[in-house]
Amino acid sequence: MVLSKKKGYRTERKIKLMFERDGWRVVRAGASLGEADLVCIKNKKCILLQVKSSREKTFYYYGYMKKKLEGFPFYLVVDFGYGRIRILYPKQKIKVNDGSALKEFLLKN
Repeated sequence: MVLSKKKGYRTERKIKLMFERDGWRVVRAGASLGEADLVCIKNKKCILLQVKSSREKTFYYYGYMKKKLEGFPFYLVVDFGYGRIRILYPKQKIKVNDGSALKEFLLKN
């Protein structure tokens, strides 16, 4: 497996486990080349996640850019490392303090 694919898999798995610990049912779209990497379901609510990681302080995203996909909320999750995981609606330029901390998001949802 190519190093970047391994890194992507590890990041997706980490986010999946964080959601599952919070009571979500999570399905991973393995080797997905589509918009959503994870489908998360809890209390009759479904959200779709695209998961990315970066060691830089700014991440540039060029994927799906709408707040909903097929009527479901669509979020971008960026793991900047060292526990700095951010969740937000997609936009092209993401900085380490954009959106919400993933732990805060999970507490609210």
